[in-house]
Amino acid sequence: MADGTPARGEGSARVQSLDLLRGFAMVAMALDHTRDFFTNLTFDPETLELTWGSLFFTRWVTHLCAPLFFFLAGTGAWFYGRRHSPAELRRFLLTRGLWLIVLEFTLVGTAWTFVFPWGFFGVIWALGASMLILSVLVRLPVRGVAVVGGVVVVLHDLFDAVRPDRSEPLAWLWGLLHVKGGISIAGFGRFVLFPLVPWFAVMALGYAFGAVFERGDRRRFTAILGAAAVVLFVVLRATNLYGNPPALPGGVTPGDFSLQPTLEKTVILFLDTEKYPPSLQFLLMTLGPSLLALAWLEGRRLDRWAAPLVVFGRVPLFFYVVHLYVVHAAAVVVAMLAGQPWAWLLHGGFWLNDWPEGYGHALPFVWAAWAAVVAALYLPCRWFAGLKGRRREWWLSYL
Repeated sequence: MADGTPARGEGSARVQSLDLLRGFAMVAMALDHTRDFFTNLTFDPETLELTWGSLFFTRWVTHLCAPLFFFLAGTGAWFYGRRHSPAELRRFLLTRGLWLIVLEFTLVGTAWTFVFPWGFFGVIWALGASMLILSVLVRLPVRGVAVVGGVVVVLHDLFDAVRPDRSEPLAWLWGLLHVKGGISIAGFGRFVLFPLVPWFAVMALGYAFGAVFERGDRRRFTAILGAAAVVLFVVLRATNLYGNPPALPGGVTPGDFSLQPTLEKTVILFLDTEKYPPSLQFLLMTLGPSLLALAWLEGRRLDRWAAPLVVFGRVPLFFYVVHLYVVHAAAVVVAMLAGQPWAWLLHGGFWLNDWPEGYGHALPFVWAAWAAVVAALYLPCRWFAGLKGRRREWWLSYL
């Protein structure tokens, strides 16, 4: 959620294409979280035996969000470093990273559950911890940061099979680094949804990508990079050569690709790559199209339809925190009006309780609720973006 791109009043115009992509990521993410709170389905949209096209793609489009979050956070850090000294950049990454980790286990965790204090190792923690690592990596030349990020992204799947017994003393550390699931640190138990590897490497690659904005052929270079990522994804997924963990019992991971009885199921399985932690195939599948979109947007005059996305992209952390409270509160109100179980939403919701019988709504209602939430957030986000543009208080850079 870091937004280090130049803001008005800082002597440099913002890169609107980056704001637009960041705004798209926020809006798509809100769709996934709205589905979490409003759906009447008790299975994951990726469950091949049960899912269908519209449900799967409602989930799949949101896969673009997290890679964009981390990648653009790194790019934002590069822009910040162009306007500040190396020491100021390291200090900003360190303090912003610590701030995000605190937010994860206070305001953000409470937004998910309405239980305070609460939290899990989610996207905000991973962003914060990645910034802490980046505050060290930026001591290297940009090419060095790119090498570290590239090596980790490409090779981390070699360790997919390493899953130590949770009773081992340091099992929690490997859980934080590379395994989705519950951990316990000195009796403090929490769920790890976003292991740190390779997310910090995605941020590092985004930081190195910032140097592309100094190239005269940046649009062409970005397009070639995005196309290469897409082609490599197709080759790796079609051949099952490398880059996605094998299937585990219980459908924990999607595993290899194979032809299915129907075209719909075949396409679904082809695009169903592992996100927790993100496999190489997942990152190629998501960052490739994102880079192509960035190349297409570069230098293009944005139409009026893009203005709301640009607004959301200028205040990503504000949008993230507020939208969770709005979606959660809306779920409570809608459940009350619909005569459905609602008290469970005040005491943990789907994170801490079993899904009650008779709760939830079909996919069209989820889409409508998502549109209403995004529309409701536009004016507050526009106000806050204007505030950040007019005022220079230090604390505004942390929101």
